[in-house]
Amino acid sequence: MSTQKFKATQALKTPLAFISSVESSHLDVLEIKEIFTLGRSESNHLAINDNFVSARHARIEWREGTFILKDLRSCNGTYLNGARVLEAPLSDNDHIRVGCTELLFKTERDKRPQALILTSKNTSWNQKLRALREIAKSDLPVLIGGPSGTGKEVLAQQLHRHSYRKEGPFVSVNCSALSETLAESELFGHAKGSFTDATHDRKGAFECARNGTLFLDEIGDLPLTLQPKLLRALENKEIRPVGSDKTLTTDVRILAATHHKLKERVLDGTFRADLYFRLNILSLNAPALKHRMEDFEDLLYACARQFGVSFSTAAIDRLKNHNWPGNIRELKTAVARAKALCDGQVQKDDVEKLLDLFPEPFQQLANNNPPLATTSSGNLIKDMEKSLIERRLIANLGNQRKTASDLGLPKSTLHDRIKSYNINIHQLINKHLGGLS
Repeated sequence: MSTQKFKATQALKTPLAFISSVESSHLDVLEIKEIFTLGRSESNHLAINDNFVSARHARIEWREGTFILKDLRSCNGTYLNGARVLEAPLSDNDHIRVGCTELLFKTERDKRPQALILTSKNTSWNQKLRALREIAKSDLPVLIGGPSGTGKEVLAQQLHRHSYRKEGPFVSVNCSALSETLAESELFGHAKGSFTDATHDRKGAFECARNGTLFLDEIGDLPLTLQPKLLRALENKEIRPVGSDKTLTTDVRILAATHHKLKERVLDGTFRADLYFRLNILSLNAPALKHRMEDFEDLLYACARQFGVSFSTAAIDRLKNHNWPGNIRELKTAVARAKALCDGQVQKDDVEKLLDLFPEPFQQLANNNPPLATTSSGNLIKDMEKSLIERRLIANLGNQRKTASDLGLPKSTLHDRIKSYNINIHQLINKHLGGLS
């Protein structure tokens, strides 16, 4: 098998390609403009003397800021990092095989801001991704929605990377991981001596993100008691660290993400309407993977490159039939398992052990959208409180400590309310798991 090195660099809009053979010191320098073809015919930009290569085998094209490898209906296929592809984006150090010839793809980008490279073959989603260019130029808050695992933080990073704040910091805060007692300090900072463990002044997320972007992930899980303080910070562009008498002016752009349907959370009283309208000035909703299966192979190839794994065509077809309740995050997990369990080579029979095959009721729980489990007592306030407690218990699979944290209650108080409302946690969870517990 012959081996050649293929190297490309981008200079302004026209990248250069360098091809050399490890078997000789001869170096040919070719310039790639928009399309670079590979094949046995002399009419190609790279003519390959290989009987297993088609006359016009494949091409590399520069499209919207990235190189794309495309098979031209070759007889023996085009392979990227061991996986047969029809079309896939290229990255640095990718291995391309056509016939018995292997090519090494290398890129060297200039230091100018790169064009947005997020694209989709799903027409509807691609139109929304194109709007990222204009959204990135704005300094208005953006609310990013969509199911868990759909890449909301990647969208936030792209918005920051292509904004005028790109030289500033990108600070990410997971609101669902904030305890109520420390959440204010995490966001706004604290002064020395303001509480027992405050041994020194500490900057919060707003100050750490000064001149940059603050990404509030899972904003729907922000404790209700902290929401008015965040609203004041957004409206007045001022914060006050815990224990300090000084007010600081903020200079950050706010991006927020959630897998919850915030309108429903506003209606059930767990999220403030005024904060919702303050965050939801610009919005973007990432679709579930099952609703953009046109991109499945590209996403799979990207994960396969990262872990050094290849998939047979039959294995890919089997993966496409999976429902992917965990979306792109679940896909990455499956590829990581393939690296560990399949020695990097995945066949059709290997697929079952790579997937999380949850029953449908569990998938519903994973999406955190359980139905109400309450009966009317005639007291609207008590019914609402019981409903909220049951919702959070279901979402947390009965974990009382996490539920108490979500509701802003001491665990002992939650325990008393559960007893008062005669909530049988085991039966509640069992019902929504469809008998699986």
